[in-house]
Amino acid sequence: MKVLVTGGAGFIGSHVCAALRERGHDAVILDNFSTSSPAVLARLGALVGPVALERVDVRDSNRVTDALRRHCIDAVVHCAGFKAVGESVRAPIVYFDNNVTGSIALLHAMRAAGVPRLVFSSSATVYGAPDACPITEDAPLRVLNPYGRSKLVTEDMIRDATAADDGLRAVILRYFNPVGAHASGLIGEAPCGEPSNLMPIVCQVAAGQRDWLDVHGNDYATPDGTGVRDFIHVMDLAEAHVAALEELARAPRNLTLNLGTGRGYSVLDLVRAVEGVSGRVVRYRFGPRRAGDADAVYADPSLARREIGWSAQRGLGEMCRDAWKWQSDNPAGYGTVPPGAPVAA
Repeated sequence: MKVLVTGGAGFIGSHVCAALRERGHDAVILDNFSTSSPAVLARLGALVGPVALERVDVRDSNRVTDALRRHCIDAVVHCAGFKAVGESVRAPIVYFDNNVTGSIALLHAMRAAGVPRLVFSSSATVYGAPDACPITEDAPLRVLNPYGRSKLVTEDMIRDATAADDGLRAVILRYFNPVGAHASGLIGEAPCGEPSNLMPIVCQVAAGQRDWLDVHGNDYATPDGTGVRDFIHVMDLAEAHVAALEELARAPRNLTLNLGTGRGYSVLDLVRAVEGVSGRVVRYRFGPRRAGDADAVYADPSLARREIGWSAQRGLGEMCRDAWKWQSDNPAGYGTVPPGAPVAA
């Protein structure tokens, strides 16, 4: 297949491109680099060979349509979107404009270009604070912030679009907590500005780039009092997108699937695992809970196993090992020259 990956230079999108190429598919990146780096292109090129780029904002429906037609695209993986919960609370209209308006423009473009298959990057934030774990796909949906609402609105819009168009089918993937990096250390998570995810902060503390980790709450109903989450290796996540695309090509139908390991780890579990692979101490301090944070959130991923033949293969140790290699090899993110790269005279 030839697959357009919106947001393909970002953390998830770049790993999806690598996974596509590793399975023999072709990837085309569509990105405006608002939260990613063009340096990803050279890294991917070294890893899996040249990847075509369309430097386009996904909200520009005419230019997206043109890219879909020129590259004879068979399917789209839609990863373009803002993803920081706290930022979404401060700037909700920005999030709806980027995440929802961008998805509307993409659906218009796919219809105009006759592209029949879509895999959408959604989030477990649509579940809010769950009643029970593990969480199945039919659990109540109670978004707690504008980011989660932008994902849920887009999910509903995609379902309505597929109901109205027999030629369009979509798989909606609800991510739990992606972490880690490609084992090569060439691509990984490089937040623009302040990280909003736990793993980059823990690794930066281990590397001495931060003094400590602020742990939000130590009085949860969990074994060590810190919040429990379902961390999943980003390459397991990327491989799920490829499995979803291949299943759509084989048997087109609409699916909504959780992507997680089915196991929860606490904040301190993650801290100790990073200490183990890095040989460094990760200093931390406890602070108050954040509003809306649940005690534990982890997936029941069994539907993905049944429907697309996918399950997570990498454990917490491998997640932390690969995240630490990325941090060690790339202390300045994509501003770092990776080991072994040619140096200009």
